[in-house]
Amino acid sequence: MKKLENKVAVITGATSGMGLETAKLFLAQGAKVVLTGRSQEKLDALNGQLEGDYLLVKADAASISDSKKLVNQTVEKFGKIDILFLNAGIFKAAPAGMIEESLFDEIYNINVKGPLFTVNEAVSQLNPGGSVIFNTSVSGVKGMPGVSVYGSSKAAIRSIVRTLAAELAPQNIRVNAVSPGPIETPIWSKTNLTEEQIGGFSEGVSAQVPLGRFGKEVEVANTVLFLASNDASYITGAEVPVDGGLAQV
Repeated sequence: MKKLENKVAVITGATSGMGLETAKLFLAQGAKVVLTGRSQEKLDALNGQLEGDYLLVKADAASISDSKKLVNQTVEKFGKIDILFLNAGIFKAAPAGMIEESLFDEIYNINVKGPLFTVNEAVSQLNPGGSVIFNTSVSGVKGMPGVSVYGSSKAAIRSIVRTLAAELAPQNIRVNAVSPGPIETPIWSKTNLTEEQIGGFSEGVSAQVPLGRFGKEVEVANTVLFLASNDASYITGAEVPVDGGLAQV
């Protein structure tokens, strides 16, 4: 039997990268999957890439009204929700002395407010035995120059994971996080860094990773599948690193 047979999963930020790879894996494992993204064009393009029972919903991860719409459309289509993967997020860097308020607001609205309020809207529709998974980052525990805003947003999510795990445990709903290290993903093309800065950052980080390479999107997706499935039935409040040992060694 497939690991997610007839489960209903919602994945935010699923038009590319780790979110899309996870959606494909969930579909292959029998889940009914709702994928979100801000770009209707990118959502439309997925119709030729996906196999299985799925729903595409245009939603801005920072918008509370879009979160409400997402939950309502999911329930209308599939009923209750079993799995919620809060993957949508952005990465931008700025060193102290060059941090703009607009950058702070953008990162926190998408990386913190968005996922928290999505759970807030979805919690009444989560089935007992359900799984909520956040996407944090090695930056939340490592002191990496230039990413105080981004790293602190991911550290905030780590705290939220612990709190929600305690709150939702009586409903038998598990809350965990996957914490990627450097991953080969399209997010690098969406930063505020130049190609030269990205290259320098990549080389510097790769040199620090004990396994000596960037991770693959599927390596993150496999970990999310584990946390979503009954294989992780006695795990809650945890942050599982997928970082090649960067924050562990």
